[in-house]
Amino acid sequence: MANHKLILDDAIGEDFSLIAIHCSEEAYKMAYLLNKFIHLRLERRRRDLDFSEEGLEITFPLFDFEDTNQYTTYHLVANKCKTVAAHTVASGGLFGDETAEEVVTKYLLPEFKKVDFFLKISSEYETTPIRKLLMQLNEINQVISAFMVEVSEVKSRENLIFD
Repeated sequence: MANHKLILDDAIGEDFSLIAIHCSEEAYKMAYLLNKFIHLRLERRRRDLDFSEEGLEITFPLFDFEDTNQYTTYHLVANKCKTVAAHTVASGGLFGDETAEEVVTKYLLPEFKKVDFFLKISSEYETTPIRKLLMQLNEINQVISAFMVEVSEVKSRENLIFD
């Protein structure tokens, strides 16, 4: 009997750049800071990035801006989502079970748990001025640090599909 082996290539190419941002601000404030200091025009999408995992609804705020002059698209997404998980605990008593709530933190890219935001940059050009952008990001007072992430190191690249 013949064995058939299917080899699936990675469907997600590395045609984008990814910048990790450490910042303790809320997502809307981070988008505002990028709009103000880097002169982007990020707007929040009507629908956030939603996942369902282990019975929990996980939502990540997503902002985007398409620069038609430079043929570049910017996506700002939060890496952390705090959600409340309810657990039913049997009390063994006469009056029924008790419900315990627990705050659970989920990550868009679990391998980067210390990162607060990701800025995904997709461009038609071969090179985009990433170094200049990193310098501008690091000059913002509220940003603790910003650095380039090698897309090949990201294990959960499928979470970065925003279309």
